[in-house]
Amino acid sequence: MDDRLYFRQLLAGRDFARRDPVARQMVNFVYLVGDRATGEAVVVDPAYGVDELVEIAGSDGMRITGVLATHYHPDHVGGDLMGWGVEGVAQLLGRADVAAKVHVQAPEAFGVKRVTGISDSDLVEHTSGDVVQVGAVGITLIHTPGHTPGSQCFLVDGRLVSGDTLFLDGCGRTDLPGGDPEQLYESLTTKLAAIPDDTVLYPGHLYSPEPSAPLGDVRRRNVVFRPRTREQWLMMFGH
Repeated sequence: MDDRLYFRQLLAGRDFARRDPVARQMVNFVYLVGDRATGEAVVVDPAYGVDELVEIAGSDGMRITGVLATHYHPDHVGGDLMGWGVEGVAQLLGRADVAAKVHVQAPEAFGVKRVTGISDSDLVEHTSGDVVQVGAVGITLIHTPGHTPGSQCFLVDGRLVSGDTLFLDGCGRTDLPGGDPEQLYESLTTKLAAIPDDTVLYPGHLYSPEPSAPLGDVRRRNVVFRPRTREQWLMMFGH
């Protein structure tokens, strides 16, 4: 593991935004990833208590210099969530002390702009395999469509931040706008297949007792990996 790596997993409704009933219900994870030597950090899926996230990073001697968005849903980037207003990237970028761009896969740019109200100039569009540098720490972006067209995961120093593509138990829904069960099957069985078993999976929600687990354990235990063919998978998880 890289001694320079700064990595924090924060649970909305527990570690911050404690008084927000939506945060407590949705149990989203937010991640801070950076370089301890330079003090630079990116925040993955900043939603709910944005000011608190900046303060948490600051208390660790870090400053937020970028945003990584796994996908466009409001519980991950802010916006209207079934009538509830969720803070997110718009409020973060609106802070005078934050100069940052939001890194997205190109197919997700429209959705992120639509739900958050941010503009093209706030975004950096990527393709799969691109690397975002945070100081000397490189974060590889992996396009994993299925939950949404531009869903992406982040690989950094033996850790996979998976958003809603893959949970410790289950995977993201495919019956929401832009969802595609065949694409998600390919993402799970092809895009993520090359990632070693000892990589630790960090999901987008706390949907299981543990907050993280080795990917090999997830592959053995998670029901989404039990079907042996595409047809079996679509029968179980297609909508």
